[in-house]
Amino acid sequence: MSTDSKNLSKPISQEDNDDIDLMALLLVLLKGWKVVVFFAVLGLLIGILYSRYVNPTYKSDALIQIEENSQGIAALGESISELVGSETSKAETEAELIRSRMILEPVVNLLHLRIRLTDPNISAIDKIKSSSIDTQLNTPEGVLLKTEDGQVQVSQFDVSQAYLNQPFTLTRSATGFVLTNGFDEFKGQIGQPHKFKGVDGQIHITVNELPTEGYPINISKQSVKATTDAINTALSVSERGQKTGIIQLSMTGTNQQQVTAILNQIVISYVNQNQSRGTEETTKTLAFMETQIPLLKQKLEDSEAVFNEFRKEYGTIDVGQEAGILLGENAQIDAQLNELKLKKADLTTYYTEEHPLVIQINEQLAVLNNRKQEIDNTIAGLPEIQREFLKLSEDTAINREIYLTLLKNYEQLKIVKAGQGGFARIIDLPISTFNAIAPKKLQIMTLALLLGAMLGAILGAILVLLRSLLRNVVKDPERLEAKTGIPVIATIPRSPLLSRLSKSKKSADRMLAHVDHNSLSYEAIKSLRTNLMFGMPKEGLTARSAKVILITGESPGVGKSFIVANLSEVFAQLNKKILVIDADMRLGELHKIFNMSQYNGLADYLMQDNSRLTQIDNIQKDNAVSNLGIADFIHPTAMDHIDFIPRGKHPHNPASLLMNDNFGQLMAELKSQYDYIIIDSPPVLAASDAMVLGQYADKVLMVTRYDDSIEGQLVYAVKQMNKSNIQVDGIILNDVQQGLMSKYSYHYNYAYGNNQ
Repeated sequence: MSTDSKNLSKPISQEDNDDIDLMALLLVLLKGWKVVVFFAVLGLLIGILYSRYVNPTYKSDALIQIEENSQGIAALGESISELVGSETSKAETEAELIRSRMILEPVVNLLHLRIRLTDPNISAIDKIKSSSIDTQLNTPEGVLLKTEDGQVQVSQFDVSQAYLNQPFTLTRSATGFVLTNGFDEFKGQIGQPHKFKGVDGQIHITVNELPTEGYPINISKQSVKATTDAINTALSVSERGQKTGIIQLSMTGTNQQQVTAILNQIVISYVNQNQSRGTEETTKTLAFMETQIPLLKQKLEDSEAVFNEFRKEYGTIDVGQEAGILLGENAQIDAQLNELKLKKADLTTYYTEEHPLVIQINEQLAVLNNRKQEIDNTIAGLPEIQREFLKLSEDTAINREIYLTLLKNYEQLKIVKAGQGGFARIIDLPISTFNAIAPKKLQIMTLALLLGAMLGAILGAILVLLRSLLRNVVKDPERLEAKTGIPVIATIPRSPLLSRLSKSKKSADRMLAHVDHNSLSYEAIKSLRTNLMFGMPKEGLTARSAKVILITGESPGVGKSFIVANLSEVFAQLNKKILVIDADMRLGELHKIFNMSQYNGLADYLMQDNSRLTQIDNIQKDNAVSNLGIADFIHPTAMDHIDFIPRGKHPHNPASLLMNDNFGQLMAELKSQYDYIIIDSPPVLAASDAMVLGQYADKVLMVTRYDDSIEGQLVYAVKQMNKSNIQVDGIILNDVQQGLMSKYSYHYNYAYGNNQ
């Protein structure tokens, strides 16, 4: 046991611990690549399944031109355009109008869009298996749905308010069909209209066709709002370009024929409404004129009859120049009054008495009436017969002029209405292309792959960081020295060639001298040998005594047997006689490295009966050949100067055997025969054997594996050895891997090898 090793003090400066090493952090994150790959593949699989699950989406387009105003009325003359007025509209306003229920509701009623048919027999697996699933097709004759067992056709399905948006099941029976919602059940004949009375109201239905008997079909009646909202969700209306007056309508859906039919009817419904709006004002004006013409005609006839009777009775009267002037002015005033009254009557059909135009006409009427009163007062001074003549002739002339003017305007407006239309013009009606616009499978799979990889990267980073926080692995030699107070006397780099060979079951040779003698790993073993040689106690001048080196680890799998085998080989190069003892009597594997049998070894020797042990002891006391009994358990290896004691038969109490005096006698005798004895011990935390073996060692070395062993376990193992008065003389950091992103990779170059 070594007792003169010096403990290392902890470093005073810890500036590096406060720095965030981004390269080391990136290396930690890259360790989660398996999680990234897993979620990337999972995302790709989900993307493929989704692209198969959803139905293809189709699209139809239409174009409508919106003119700024209508030129038809203005072309007939200024007077007519003043009567009718002008129409203006913007594309943005019309685009919103197209989405209104005024336009969509006629389409909903015509195509029976409120009726919804679905096939409940189609499962998610069926959707994935098939590239597309049949959906309903709405026509003016009814609603159609194809199934694998036949076709469904329903031409009428009207329900009361309480039944709206409630699912019903429609099934063919032996005598017709059965309609049920879980509470009510109605039976009817196929091809005949039926009127049922349920708990929540009446149901009108006409079923024209159903699949085979027992095949259920889901049917429901949507509300108008729900249907128009669904249409608006699939409908896109926007102006093409800026201020072009061209509206583009686009509609998407899972059935190309359905989408084209609905969009076509929307265009027709809008154009019909537009044309109706374009002739609305003209129609109202004509209707007013049609009521006034008969009245004016009758009034003219009455005035002419009275005037003719007056002339017959009194003959022709010569009215003076002054009376003629007054008569002419009065006639003009009456004509103006009648024209203003006509305009006022027309305006009051649209506006109230408080409208500015109506108030203006009332003011003009007041001025003319005042002037007419003045003229009437002047004419009142004429003789009675002349005054009567003037009155009758004036009434006749005025009535004739009003009647003819109104009749003329009426005929002109009839011509205008015949050629008048709306300000919307269809440019392109929708057509069916049957080219699916979605799903875009390549984009979906690429996006799913990227999202899966991103999710995997996030989760992988979290898992690796949590693992790193919870499992602080061995990496930094300086940190180990500070934690344990034990020097790291060697860092053994990983041998890539040996790592590849170890994956093959046929290759059992783990000696660097045989498979990778030019590697840095081999040179690191030699450096370890040099370190040990200079750190060993000096030999005495009289008796020859072997240097005993105990190599252990904190846990299994750290590579202590690899270190033992290769260290013994480099010591043998110095023509030193080496003995390797596999003291791990439970799971020792040194015999595999030396390609020898595990039996007839250390356990077999220690388990011999007392008589045999006594005989060996007596021989030793008589100065006989010291290895007479022990020689049966020592086996030469294929390498010069190296002998080997395998672990032997697996005992029930390995630690008890080592604590027996027999082992001490064995070590005392073997020291006189060898220059170096290297002992492979079980892990400290797995068994107490190392604490017993450490009593016989000159050097105790602890092997730990880079980026695998746990710092806490290593520190605890050193403390356990110290509690047993065993001083650990050095730590061997095994299997160090070089990486550009590792902050500890500079330790990889502690060994210098021949790479030629």
